[in-house]
Amino acid sequence: MPMTDHFDRLADQIKLGRDPASVRRRLEHAERLLERLFVIPGINRPIGLDVILDIVPGIGDVSAAVLGGWIVWEARNLGMSKWQMARMAGNVGFDFVLGLIPWVGAIPDFFFRSNTMNLKIIKRHLDRHYPESAIVEGEAIRR
Repeated sequence: MPMTDHFDRLADQIKLGRDPASVRRRLEHAERLLERLFVIPGINRPIGLDVILDIVPGIGDVSAAVLGGWIVWEARNLGMSKWQMARMAGNVGFDFVLGLIPWVGAIPDFFFRSNTMNLKIIKRHLDRHYPESAIVEGEAIRR
């Protein structure tokens, strides 16, 4: 198979469009990567890159904040209000400040999921202003 066919299929899967449905999918994947990458056995609690990056003092916190800031930037491109943007930026900022505490900063980050909260704010906006972008989750039922 030619390499261009492979990249075309990959681009179709990623959906790098600017339409609200593509933005929703991108942000859901980013939130899953940052907050729910895998589940810790025994306690059944999901963690993602946001907690893992907190283990690296300084650089990890900045990296997680930049990734959280990208979610806020995508929300800005959707035309969300200044109040919503400030709230989301506050979530990312609070998460960043908590993570600055060396080693111990991962513990509050384990419970305070700024990217999940920001995704909920964005989904409410999308559901209100772009209802056609909603994705119905669950199983199809055949009768």
